Amino acid sequence: MDFNALRIEKNTTFTQRLQNMSIQVADFFTTTNAVGKIRESDYRDAQFFINAAKSFARSTHQCVYVIDYFKQGFIYVSESLAHLCGKTSEEIMDMGYELYIRHVPSEELVMLTEINETGFKFFYNIPVEERMNYIITYDFHLVNDKKKILIHHQITPLALNEDGRVWLALCTISMSSHNMPGKIVMRKDGCDVYYEYNIKYKRWEEKRMLALNDIEKDILRLSAQGYTIADIANHLFKSVDTIKGYKRLLFKKMDVRNIAEAVSTATNYRML
Repeated sequence: MDFNALRIEKNTTFTQRLQNMSIQVADFFTTTNAVGKIRESDYRDAQFFINAAKSFARSTHQCVYVIDYFKQGFIYVSESLAHLCGKTSEEIMDMGYELYIRHVPSEELVMLTEINETGFKFFYNIPVEERMNYIITYDFHLVNDKKKILIHHQITPLALNEDGRVWLALCTISMSSHNMPGKIVMRKDGCDVYYEYNIKYKRWEEKRMLALNDIEKDILRLSAQGYTIADIANHLFKSVDTIKGYKRLLFKKMDVRNIAEAVSTATNYRML
């Protein structure tokens, strides 16, 4: 599959068109993902997905919500997301995609609309039978009472319509391990090859997932459990200096500054 054929030409990019106007909710729902053939009976069945999302939200630290691309809004919002935005879950349900317009910096809204456009173009070049296995992730700021929080946002299909288009999608939010918005990644579950979107050149680039060895994984897991370097050295039957050396190389390998970023990155991108 030639994903570079999905490049958006520089002089006619979706982003450039939107830079000349204020972002509206309709800009997130282009014809690229026009969803039809959803019946009322399908919504009765959708309660299963809502209950599953509620159960997942109770068992994770992540914020959870479900997008309905047919009705162009949200059909479930967890209390943790409401708390993050300083709203109630009912208020966010009522806002729908206004959530982004009210709580995302304007310059990043342009990025989100571009991700939406190019992400769906990528997705619909994937065979229908494989689409449920894909997830797109990216980082952007949420603003709550003038406080900007950089989040790691993940979207994966919950249900497709008869044409193989995304009807419902499960979204999760955790804290970003990076220090700036972007890092747009499309990947298939269980595959070590992924695609990263290059905003500057408007194209998807094939990359391979970073592989950690057993000692690196052990250091991350033990660090996440609160063990000190001395504790880790004792647990792994290594010297303290050896563990320090492993950590320095691990930070360089993962392009992070400290153990907190390393653990967060490894968790967000399923390296462990």
